[in-house]
Amino acid sequence: QVQLVESGGGLVQAGGSLRLSCAVSGRTFSRYAMGWFRQAPGKEREFVAAISWSGGSTYYTDSVKGRFTISRDNAKNLVYLQMNSLKPEDTAHYYCAARRTAVAAQDSTYDYWGQGTQVTVSS
Repeated sequence: QVQLVESGGGLVQAGGSLRLSCAVSGRTFSRYAMGWFRQAPGKEREFVAAISWSGGSTYYTDSVKGRFTISRDNAKNLVYLQMNSLKPEDTAHYYCAARRTAVAAQDSTYDYWGQGTQVTVSS
């Protein structure tokens, strides 16, 4: 069983930065592609970023390109989402997810999910 625990959310002013972390239990962490998703009130969950098992490939939704960076440390079973130049529209509950096979943007294809961490960006 794989468990994911997110941390690092909080309240920040527009233009500020936050770094989200996702701690993953399980010895096979390095075999999983990892993704970050977010859901704002009244909206559907959306893809934010994903990273391949090796960390060699990363993908972002257009609205965060150039501002967010996804990375992973397979030795520590951690995935990060560095968020810079935050905007009020980035306000959402952010989720970390793991996928057994290749990286993807479709949330329904992910196998494991964390409980999420709230990010609120004030204007």
